[in-house]
Amino acid sequence: MKNYTITVNGNVYDVVVEEGASGGAAAAAAPAAPRAVPKAAPKAAPAAGGAAGSVKIEAGAAGKVFKVEANVGQAVKKGDTVVILEAMKMEIPVVAPQDGTVASIDVSVGDPVEAGALLATLN
Repeated sequence: MKNYTITVNGNVYDVVVEEGASGGAAAAAAPAAPRAVPKAAPKAAPAAGGAAGSVKIEAGAAGKVFKVEANVGQAVKKGDTVVILEAMKMEIPVVAPQDGTVASIDVSVGDPVEAGALLATLN
């Protein structure tokens, strides 16, 4: 049996995978209740010219910036899409964790990003 932690749309699930008698693997457990996603330390300082806000919006997975949906100074509500990442031909929306105003956008379309990379900040 192997335990894995999987993050889907900001929700973290613990999954147990059990090997069957034939050597194949089958999912053995339903996802656990979501828990808070731990924040990774920012890898670099905010982009020059951007005034960093107090709330960080970070990439949940490695990928490429597909689209920037919000602008600096724009008011956003919790759950509004700020940036869309592309990973393995899938579009992954990165949403505002709370209501606020976009203080900085720290990436551009086409930028490669790692999991935990700072994408934007809110005030």
